[in-house]
Amino acid sequence: MRKAVITIVVVLVALFVLSQAVFTIDEKEQAIILQLGKYVETIEEPGLNFKIPFIQTVSRMERRVLVADAPATEFITLDKERLVVDTYTRWRIVNPHLFYKAVRDEHGARLRLNSIAVSKLREELARYTLWDIIGIQRKPITETVRQHVNEVTRREFGIEVIDVRMKRADLPVEVQEAVFARMIAERDRMAKEARAEGAQEARKVTAEADKEVVVLLAEAEKESKILRGEGDAQAVTIYAAAFGKDPEFFSFVRSLEAYEKLLLGGTTLVLGSDSELFRYLESPQPTE
Repeated sequence: MRKAVITIVVVLVALFVLSQAVFTIDEKEQAIILQLGKYVETIEEPGLNFKIPFIQTVSRMERRVLVADAPATEFITLDKERLVVDTYTRWRIVNPHLFYKAVRDEHGARLRLNSIAVSKLREELARYTLWDIIGIQRKPITETVRQHVNEVTRREFGIEVIDVRMKRADLPVEVQEAVFARMIAERDRMAKEARAEGAQEARKVTAEADKEVVVLLAEAEKESKILRGEGDAQAVTIYAAAFGKDPEFFSFVRSLEAYEKLLLGGTTLVLGSDSELFRYLESPQPTE
């Protein structure tokens, strides 16, 4: 009976010791083994691993990408505007041993990351105006900050910085109204300049169009006079030819044209019966 109890105790102790000697690392983790507080090795591959029980300990760390949110901080831009910016940093541990020595855990890492990122961001924002920061320069600014922070943290903390972003960039509440009023005034000035330029361009186009109209009308008038003169010349030629062939018939035709214009136009004429104009309207004398 006593041997059975001893056997059971030995088995239990062996199981306990084995449980202290065996540990697993999954695909989301990486770890370092410490022996009495001193670094022994790094374990990066997932699976079953062993350590010396009671002497060696395992410090586990995340393999996945982590996020560090910096508190909202006020900055001064190149044009002396105050700007409140929220930033965040995406990072991961690439050197577990260095990470453990420098910052110990994720909380310490976030504090150091935020401090370095905010310091570099303050330096960069001081080189740009407000409009640059909220406009086209926003991405280049954050990329410059990321490169700097990544260089420092990889060398000193074993951390790779994947991204640094500005979540929010706002004016302080107490100055927003004044800045917005100035923005509105500036936009109004630009709109007036644009309208003035548009009106000037419209006048220029109108003047050009009027000039072209005058030129076209003059050319048309000139062409019409030329054609009218040529037509009159041809008519005179035709009339002269007709008159040369039969003067009496020509006189008769011209008289009919005169009758058409005078008698059908509502004009009242008082002429003698022996007027030359009416000689073709007289009754023909009977021939004997």
